[in-house]
Amino acid sequence: MSEIQEYDVLVIGAGFSGVHQLLNIRKLGLTVKVLEAGEGLAGTWLWNRYPGARVDTPLPLYQFSDPELWRDWTFTEKYPDGRELKAYFEYVDKKLDVKRDVLFNSRVVAARWSDSIDRWTLTTEDGQVFRGQFLSLCTGIGSKYHIPKFKGLDSFQGEMHHTARWPKDYDYKGKRVGIIGTGATGVQVIQEIAPLVAHLTVFQRTPNLTLPMRQRTLTPEEKVKKDLYAVSFGRRYQTFTGLNFDINPKLMLDATPEERALAFEEHWEKGGFHFWMGSYADLLLNPKANDEAYAFWRKKVRERIPDAELQEKLAPMKAPHPFGVKRPSLEQRYYEVYSQPNVTLVDVNKAAIEQITPKGVKTSDGVEYEFDVLILATGFDMVTGGITSIDIRGQDGVPIKEKWADGVRSYLGLASATYPNMFWIYGPQSPSSFTNGPSCIELTSEWIIDCMKFMKEKNISSIVPTEEAQHSYSELVDQLGAAGLWSGAKTSWYLGRNIEGKKPQMLQFSGGIPAWSKLCDDSAAKGYEGFHLKRSIISQY
Repeated sequence: MSEIQEYDVLVIGAGFSGVHQLLNIRKLGLTVKVLEAGEGLAGTWLWNRYPGARVDTPLPLYQFSDPELWRDWTFTEKYPDGRELKAYFEYVDKKLDVKRDVLFNSRVVAARWSDSIDRWTLTTEDGQVFRGQFLSLCTGIGSKYHIPKFKGLDSFQGEMHHTARWPKDYDYKGKRVGIIGTGATGVQVIQEIAPLVAHLTVFQRTPNLTLPMRQRTLTPEEKVKKDLYAVSFGRRYQTFTGLNFDINPKLMLDATPEERALAFEEHWEKGGFHFWMGSYADLLLNPKANDEAYAFWRKKVRERIPDAELQEKLAPMKAPHPFGVKRPSLEQRYYEVYSQPNVTLVDVNKAAIEQITPKGVKTSDGVEYEFDVLILATGFDMVTGGITSIDIRGQDGVPIKEKWADGVRSYLGLASATYPNMFWIYGPQSPSSFTNGPSCIELTSEWIIDCMKFMKEKNISSIVPTEEAQHSYSELVDQLGAAGLWSGAKTSWYLGRNIEGKKPQMLQFSGGIPAWSKLCDDSAAKGYEGFHLKRSIISQY
């Protein structure tokens, strides 16, 4: 057994969440260690090396809100790519010496709580042992990548890569490439590599109802003009998504056809998520309103696709699911790609993937597609996978993976009954993927930091949600989810339906940041109502 290393706070993950926690825990005067499975900072952006990887949030909101960390830093594009995000984290490190409190290449495999000492003990894959009063899970919603159980997968004799583990400096030019999956990652890869490969075959299960990104390079003036950055960061906690625009409170069907057409056109031209989360209040609640939005989307997309057969595959007359119940991917030239002579689109609903062969992919219609490279853009065990992949056991000794097998239960989307002093950021039953990541992350992290400060000041050794509060909050998450059109998407990771055997349920709080923030703040204002607090017998100082 390795010698136990003692800290006040143990943080798992060194992306936006972990770094924000670290920097603010330092301000409390507490000792902290961040354990990171990868070789560097940046979290998901450390692994997002695949071609075309970039954020879906426009500047300035995909960065830390601390003026010290944006005043002298300049991104080059409206939507930064993965390379710039990694460079940004290196900049943050140079500014604030982040890495001195981070242990890299250290994957946590087990966490155990002890009621007798009110401490967590963590063990890493290489046998190191750490102990701390607080455990902060900063594993994000997309850290455990997923590979479906394709028959013959191991038989493929070419090169095979999951987008979440893309090799460094990989040259795909001039090769025959197959890609399985057309989610956000698939869209980015497809539009990036299609002009450069010898041939690209795309296997599509569900057409992606993408939105135009409106990407552009920043002008020299924009790079230095940051007068409204502080305003934008302040505005983000006031909007549903944590972006600097909000949902139109008017009902779509209360608008005249002319008013609606003009609003749709305006949001479409603005690009990004304006057409999704800047639209009418009933877009995700009323099927008729949703049909109107889909009809507009379909018209816009079909205008870019000359071939009638491709039109039906990519923008079918009948919607594959309600518009917006999957997080829309943002695209730049996605639909034009399919008109290239070196691109083939295979609808696996009509010709299912039967097996992976030594040469490529064989479909149920008897066709075998041969490749030099097979790309698996098959996503992640989203929202819960980063947490359940660790053997976490609380007061009752039951692993959290086992406890959540019949459905996630939490209080406020940041803590769980029987797991004292354990919090997570941007995870199950928080607003997470309905928001801009850093907005939700900083809001949650600040709440956790304030809780730690309160506990230290009041000499409280542990805090844990009550079963009653957890039940009430989780029921609210379920009710909010049932009120929307979310269940109309058969393969949505919002509901855990992309993973075989995972219990379908709404995995995020779908009521927006202001409503969720109020629930969290109300609990804190009432002395952390809904939690059981245990006072320390001896002083913490």
